[in-house]
Amino acid sequence: MADLLPVIETYEHRWMRAWVGRDSRALKSLTARNFVMLIGSKPPVLLDAPSWLEAATTRYLCKSYRFGDLYARSIGSIALFAAAAEIEATMDGHDWSGRIWVTDLWRKGRVRRGWRMVERIISRTDDNPQVPAAIRSLQLWR
Repeated sequence: MADLLPVIETYEHRWMRAWVGRDSRALKSLTARNFVMLIGSKPPVLLDAPSWLEAATTRYLCKSYRFGDLYARSIGSIALFAAAAEIEATMDGHDWSGRIWVTDLWRKGRVRRGWRMVERIISRTDDNPQVPAAIRSLQLWR
Protein backbone atom coordinates (compact mmCIF):
# COMPACT_ATOMS: atom_id res chain seq x y z
CA MET A 1 0.00 0.00 0.00
CA ALA A 2 1.82 3.07 -1.30
CA ASP A 3 -0.05 5.59 0.85
CA LEU A 4 0.42 3.69 4.13
CA LEU A 5 3.67 5.37 5.21
CA PRO A 6 2.21 8.90 5.57
CA VAL A 7 -0.79 7.54 7.48
CA ILE A 8 1.25 5.48 9.94
CA GLU A 9 3.91 8.18 10.21
CA THR A 10 1.16 10.59 11.30
CA TYR A 11 0.04 8.15 14.00
CA GLU A 12 3.65 7.69 15.10
CA HIS A 13 4.10 11.44 15.51
CA ARG A 14 0.83 11.68 17.45
CA TRP A 15 1.98 8.88 19.76
CA MET A 16 5.43 10.41 20.28
CA ARG A 17 4.05 13.94 20.79
CA ALA A 18 1.65 12.53 23.39
CA TRP A 19 4.64 10.98 25.17
CA VAL A 20 6.62 14.24 25.00
CA GLY A 21 3.57 16.17 26.24
CA ARG A 22 2.80 13.62 28.98
CA ASP A 23 -0.70 13.44 27.55
CA SER A 24 -2.01 10.22 29.08
CA ARG A 25 -5.40 10.59 27.42
CA ALA A 26 -3.93 10.83 23.91
CA LEU A 27 -1.48 8.00 24.60
CA LYS A 28 -4.28 5.78 25.85
CA SER A 29 -6.41 6.51 22.77
CA LEU A 30 -3.52 5.48 20.47
CA THR A 31 -2.41 2.43 22.47
CA ALA A 32 -4.18 -0.94 22.30
CA ARG A 33 -5.32 -2.56 25.54
CA ASN A 34 -3.11 -5.57 24.81
CA PHE A 35 -0.10 -3.36 24.01
CA VAL A 36 3.36 -4.69 24.88
CA MET A 37 6.67 -2.83 24.80
CA LEU A 38 9.78 -4.98 24.46
CA ILE A 39 13.06 -3.32 25.43
CA GLY A 40 16.05 -4.90 23.71
CA SER A 41 18.24 -5.12 26.79
CA LYS A 42 20.09 -8.07 28.26
CA PRO A 43 17.89 -9.67 29.43
CA PRO A 44 14.97 -8.25 27.41
CA VAL A 45 12.23 -6.60 29.45
CA LEU A 46 8.49 -6.24 28.76
CA LEU A 47 6.06 -3.50 29.73
CA ASP A 48 2.31 -3.98 29.41
CA ALA A 49 -0.09 -1.17 28.50
CA PRO A 50 -0.91 0.00 32.07
CA SER A 51 2.78 0.00 33.04
CA TRP A 52 3.78 1.92 29.91
CA LEU A 53 0.98 4.48 30.21
CA GLU A 54 1.91 5.19 33.84
CA ALA A 55 5.67 5.34 33.17
CA ALA A 56 5.32 7.57 30.08
CA THR A 57 3.78 10.34 32.14
CA THR A 58 5.66 9.99 35.43
CA ARG A 59 9.02 8.21 35.25
CA TYR A 60 10.16 7.47 31.66
CA LEU A 61 9.90 10.95 30.15
CA CYS A 62 10.70 11.97 26.59
CA LYS A 63 11.68 15.59 26.02
CA SER A 64 12.18 15.41 22.26
CA TYR A 65 12.50 12.96 19.40
CA ARG A 66 13.41 12.85 15.73
CA PHE A 67 12.78 9.99 13.33
CA GLY A 68 15.41 9.10 10.75
CA ASP A 69 15.00 6.42 8.10
CA LEU A 70 11.37 5.24 7.95
CA TYR A 71 9.88 1.95 6.81
CA ALA A 72 6.23 0.87 6.70
CA ARG A 73 4.53 -2.26 5.45
CA SER A 74 0.88 -3.28 5.31
CA ILE A 75 -0.06 -6.80 6.40
CA GLY A 76 -3.84 -6.75 6.12
CA SER A 77 -5.26 -4.90 9.12
CA ILE A 78 -1.76 -4.72 10.64
CA ALA A 79 0.87 -2.15 9.75
CA LEU A 80 4.55 -2.53 10.56
CA PHE A 81 6.53 0.65 11.14
CA ALA A 82 10.27 0.79 11.75
CA ALA A 83 12.54 3.79 12.12
CA ALA A 84 15.77 5.05 13.50
CA ALA A 85 15.08 7.65 16.17
CA GLU A 86 17.04 10.10 18.23
CA ILE A 87 15.42 10.71 21.60
CA GLU A 88 16.14 12.95 24.54
CA ALA A 89 14.69 11.10 27.51
CA THR A 90 15.09 10.47 31.21
CA MET A 91 14.09 7.65 33.49
CA ASP A 92 13.73 8.53 37.15
CA GLY A 93 15.87 11.61 36.48
CA HIS A 94 18.72 9.68 34.79
CA ASP A 95 19.62 10.43 31.17
CA TRP A 96 18.31 7.81 28.71
CA SER A 97 18.94 9.86 25.59
CA GLY A 98 20.42 8.41 22.45
CA ARG A 99 19.86 6.75 19.13
CA ILE A 100 17.41 3.87 19.08
CA TRP A 101 15.63 1.71 16.58
CA VAL A 102 11.87 1.34 17.02
CA THR A 103 9.71 -1.32 15.45
CA ASP A 104 5.99 -0.82 15.94
CA LEU A 105 2.94 -2.88 15.09
CA TRP A 106 -0.27 -0.97 14.48
CA ARG A 107 -3.69 -2.62 14.17
CA LYS A 108 -6.61 -0.98 12.40
CA GLY A 109 -9.83 -1.11 14.42
CA ARG A 110 -12.91 -2.77 12.99
CA VAL A 111 -15.43 -0.37 14.48
CA ARG A 112 -13.75 3.04 14.59
CA ARG A 113 -11.33 2.22 11.76
CA GLY A 114 -8.52 4.11 13.53
CA TRP A 115 -5.08 2.68 14.15
CA ARG A 116 -3.78 1.64 17.59
CA MET A 117 -0.28 0.62 18.52
CA VAL A 118 -0.17 -3.03 19.59
CA GLU A 119 3.54 -3.50 20.12
CA ARG A 120 6.75 -1.47 20.24
CA ILE A 121 10.22 -2.97 20.22
CA ILE A 122 13.09 -0.67 21.17
CA SER A 123 16.74 -1.50 20.61
CA ARG A 124 19.98 0.40 20.30
CA THR A 125 21.32 1.03 16.82
CA ASP A 126 24.55 -0.58 15.63
CA ASP A 127 27.15 2.07 14.81
CA ASN A 128 29.51 -0.30 13.01
CA PRO A 129 29.74 1.13 9.45
CA GLN A 130 30.51 -2.33 8.04
CA VAL A 131 27.13 -3.81 9.05
CA PRO A 132 24.95 -2.34 6.23
CA ALA A 133 27.36 -3.45 3.48
CA ALA A 134 27.75 -6.89 5.02
CA ILE A 135 23.97 -7.39 5.21
CA ARG A 136 23.46 -6.04 1.66
CA SER A 137 25.96 -8.65 0.46
CA LEU A 138 23.49 -11.33 1.65
CA GLN A 139 20.67 -10.04 -0.54
CA LEU A 140 19.81 -12.47 -3.34
CA TRP A 141 17.94 -9.88 -5.44
CA ARG A 142 20.95 -7.66 -6.16
